[in-house]
Amino acid sequence: MLFNISYTEWVGYLASLALIISFLMKNLSTLRIINSIGALLFVVYGFMLAISWPIIITNTFIIMANIYYLIIKGKQTIKEHH
Repeated sequence: MLFNISYTEWVGYLASLALIISFLMKNLSTLRIINSIGALLFVVYGFMLAISWPIIITNTFIIMANIYYLIIKGKQTIKEHH
């Protein structure tokens, strides 16, 4: 393994990197999409850690909140502009 880091740790690092990158985005939709990718990676990471429920539950909630704002609120914004 590269640098003697386990696959589980690599997933954790990728998840962290995605979250960091998401907060650098100016566009809120892009931020939510990249943030969701990071949160999804954290859910996978939580399962790879022999089931870490705090990580899984928190990041599942983050994904659902991002989906809500991307889809539900996005539709409301489109209706308001028409």
